Amino acid sequence: MLWRGLCPRSRLPLGLALCVSLLCWLYVYPVYRIPDEKEIVQEILQQAGWKRNQTAIAAFRRLLEQCCDAQRLFAVTKVNSPLGKNLKFDGEFLYSLAVNNEIFSMFPQDTPFQLPLKKCSVVGNGGILKESNCGSQIDKADFVMRFQNLLWSRKSFVESMKVYGHSYIYMPAFSMKTGTDPSFRTYYTLSDFSANQTILFANPDFLRNVEKFWKGKGIHAKRLSTGLFLVSVALGLCEDVTLYGFWPFSMDLHGRIISHHYYDNVMPFSGYHAMPEEFLQLWLLHKSGILKMQIGKCEENTKQ
Repeated sequence: MLWRGLCPRSRLPLGLALCVSLLCWLYVYPVYRIPDEKEIVQEILQQAGWKRNQTAIAAFRRLLEQCCDAQRLFAVTKVNSPLGKNLKFDGEFLYSLAVNNEIFSMFPQDTPFQLPLKKCSVVGNGGILKESNCGSQIDKADFVMRFQNLLWSRKSFVESMKVYGHSYIYMPAFSMKTGTDPSFRTYYTLSDFSANQTILFANPDFLRNVEKFWKGKGIHAKRLSTGLFLVSVALGLCEDVTLYGFWPFSMDLHGRIISHHYYDNVMPFSGYHAMPEEFLQLWLLHKSGILKMQIGKCEENTKQ
């Protein structure tokens, strides 16, 4: 009915009719142009100092709780994923895994954190993080979330984790089939070496709901980035969130060329993630005072 009301039938020539139909389509679904790098950099440079907005934080947290309930569902537990439950993978169409005794034994009883967490740093992999001098500022947070590549030597992996002390490793065992075996192997490796880290498996229900939430806000991607999933966890669990290294562009704020990651320049698969769109959503949260994005170098004794 909407289509016919906007574009009533007529005896117009075919070419003109198609043109009118296209104009009607653009009226109903206007094209949104993503700003280019220079426009984004210019806006950031013109941005005034960041100010926390507690009202906006509370409102956004309510939205996230209604859709995704991170505090209860961000990880699978014995409470939210009982024995016999069918875990439907969020990244594999029509694929699921039943919770048997072996799998159930890997789950914590319930969410292991004392919630809400206070001040959290979420550390991305952007090349802008290199030589940013943000290490001490990141470590001042009560809780730090970062990305770590797996090492397939069991002993090397356990050794590499020691620097983090008592910590948690969040893995997508029930997201895509290719992630199940590495996640379980990591669990058993840490268990065999009596390591000081605890494995938490991402809850596919939570991941699925987070994806729907952000796509409803205009992110057009086959799959959200791991970074945006983790930011969503932080916004659901933490009172104060600061992001570091979330920068998907090829130049920094001064126009200098930088690597895609701080540790290499390997580009992601084209068309899989929508990194600029994700960045703009996060930047909107920054401007609204909901979270803070640290872009560029950190200064000593920065007050937030």
